[in-house]
Amino acid sequence: MKTRSVFKVLEGEEVMEGAGVKLRRIFGFGDTTLTDPFLLLDNFGSDDPDDYTAGFPWHPHRGIETVTYMLEGVVEHGDSLGNSGVITNGQVQWMTAGSGIIHQEMPQAYDGTMRGFQLWVNLPRSHKMTPPRYRDIKAEDLPSVKGKGWEMKLVCGAYGGAEGPARDIVLKPWFFDVKAEPGAEFALEVRPEDNVLCLVFEGSGSFEKGGKALKPGQLAVLRNGDHVSCAAGARGMRFMLMAGRPLGEPVAWRGPIVMNTEEELVTAFREYRDGTFIKK
Repeated sequence: MKTRSVFKVLEGEEVMEGAGVKLRRIFGFGDTTLTDPFLLLDNFGSDDPDDYTAGFPWHPHRGIETVTYMLEGVVEHGDSLGNSGVITNGQVQWMTAGSGIIHQEMPQAYDGTMRGFQLWVNLPRSHKMTPPRYRDIKAEDLPSVKGKGWEMKLVCGAYGGAEGPARDIVLKPWFFDVKAEPGAEFALEVRPEDNVLCLVFEGSGSFEKGGKALKPGQLAVLRNGDHVSCAAGARGMRFMLMAGRPLGEPVAWRGPIVMNTEEELVTAFREYRDGTFIKK
């Protein structure tokens, strides 16, 4: 057994996105090799509707998948294919943009603290132009796996005899919500070929023996190994575990579109301007 150690801790920065949404960007638009195949992770949360109700009006995506996980709150969405719906407490939307989609995501005023995440997963060159599709996942459809002092909800990936409902995902990534009891210490088995990222969003805890405790909003990028050592603080810990095999492909990225070459980017934005972005 080789236990992973912490290579780097990311805290991100406060940014304004969409039409005026305040959020914390944990990573994105930087060194993509560090988190490959994951491109961007936004952590949003506020008890002031003015911080988020301006939303994300109509915009395009191509070449990626976006994963929206709502812990609390309500987001209405619609797209150029005629899909529409609502993501609310504990629900997940896994959108494969593929060859191209135009959509909007509009958070609604919420009596409480609206909070959640959006993760961008890169698509390999061979699947950049795959047909777009949605997977809307209800909270009650997320299976749980339990161990001594911990419980884990599975969104995508298999663990402990259970499998998350986001299936047929080309990269077969893991996206797990792990909750640890106060003082719990345990190890999670991971695939040695993956990049593994752990984002703490409740409580505190560490991801290596004797390591410094991470607080909410801090993400650990882990070195190679086949196990992750977890130790929760006095108030417990809750974290997102994201794991995926690196693509190792060139990344050409501008705004909401991610391709492999600058020429492909130019083509995508030209098609968006010309009205030929959506493929039939």
